[in-house]
Formats: sequence, C-alpha cells, structure tokens
Amino acid sequence: MSQQEIEVILARHLAEYLVMPIFIVNPAGDLIFYNEPAESILGTRYAETGIMPASEWSTIFEPVDKEGNPIPPDELPLLIAVTKRHSAHKNFWIRGLDGMLREIEVTAFPLVGQAERFLGGMAIFWEIGK
Repeated sequence: MSQQEIEVILARHLAEYLVMPIFIVNPAGDLIFYNEPAESILGTRYAETGIMPASEWSTIFEPVDKEGNPIPPDELPLLIAVTKRHSAHKNFWIRGLDGMLREIEVTAFPLVGQAERFLGGMAIFWEIGK
C-alpha cells in the first residue's frame, strides 16, 4: 500500500471509532478503506475486499434506483464528490456482497487537506428502515 497523507490517515482513524458506516476513497476514486459498521451493509469485511478501483466498487454493489434501474457510477455521491469536488447526497438501493438488497442514504464530500491538497473523498451512509 502506498504512503497516505496524514489527513487521510486521521480520517481513517476517526472512521474506525465511529458507529456510522464510512467509506473512503483516494483522489482517483479508488476505495482505500471502509469501517466495521459499513461491513454489515456492504455484506463483506474490508479485510476481504481491500483496496478496490472505482470501476469495481461502483458496480460490484449493484446500485439501483427505486424502480430497479442501474445507477451509472458518475451519479453516485462519492464519485460526484471526487470528480466535481463538492458534496452530494442520494437515496438508492445496493446489493451487498452477501446478496441482500438494502436501501441506503449516502452523503459524500471531498477530502481537502492543508494547502488545498485534494486527498479523495469520504461517504457517510446508513441503511433506511433499520
């Protein structure tokens, strides 16, 4: 694993202590971490997936709208936060790697460090109706 900026290390450390599901990506949008509360929604442990390219994580969880239509990766809040560098929010469904379909609500924002260094993005999400 490549060396990470201190702000990203601290964001990951914070996520490890929070009970809300958190997903962190690098500036390219590649998954670099999700915490234990996210594991139950995503249907697998981070230790089993590890680092994952954006092209993989944005489709592997099969994001769909309320009619069951696939959501393109560029419409997912976390990829909007990374590519457009502003916060985004969306309600949609995903199929966890355990096969369970779950409705989730996601708020994502870009991670910007000192001296305006763009470091990636973070999503906080939760399962609806649980």
